[in-house]
Amino acid sequence: MSLRTVQTISLIAATMTTGLIAGVFGLYAHTIMRGLGNTDDRTFVGAFQAIDRAIINPLFMLTFFGALLLSGVAAASHLRGDARRAAPWILVAGVLYFATVVITMTINVPLNDAIKAAGDPDRIVDLAAVRADFHETRWIAWNVVRTVATTVAFGCLAWSLVLHGQVRTAAGESRTPPADRVIVKGHPSP
Repeated sequence: MSLRTVQTISLIAATMTTGLIAGVFGLYAHTIMRGLGNTDDRTFVGAFQAIDRAIINPLFMLTFFGALLLSGVAAASHLRGDARRAAPWILVAGVLYFATVVITMTINVPLNDAIKAAGDPDRIVDLAAVRADFHETRWIAWNVVRTVATTVAFGCLAWSLVLHGQVRTAAGESRTPPADRVIVKGHPSP
């Protein structure tokens, strides 16, 4: 497999997986947590536990951790040759995504685990205390940070795809005009 193929595949896959995760976090921020916030304590605890159990599945885990790995492969493969113009954008995306993983593992997951450890909602004596101990506002605030970080990372990767597509082929032909040149009526600017 050529370096160009590795660059292309890893960059497309990193962009797609990062976009999917940004969508998941955005869905939580704008829909799921808002909906759960309007429920009683029993419904909140039970529904959050059920959602947390459902999201821990092979496809989500592959996408969540795959985005980080694929961003790393894309960044490393773009450090050489004509594709270097895309590397800084991919690196920024990777750093933002890594920060998201750290936030998830150090803030959101421990809060998820705490509500899970409370046990069956039908057997919990003080559901209001369990919900309060969950620190709903903190979870939501850090999820918004994750949403913004992954969305910006997605934007950086999308821009790097544009730059990647502007790299000259081995034969020296440009597939797209360089970003600093404008074509007017079929004639490139000087």
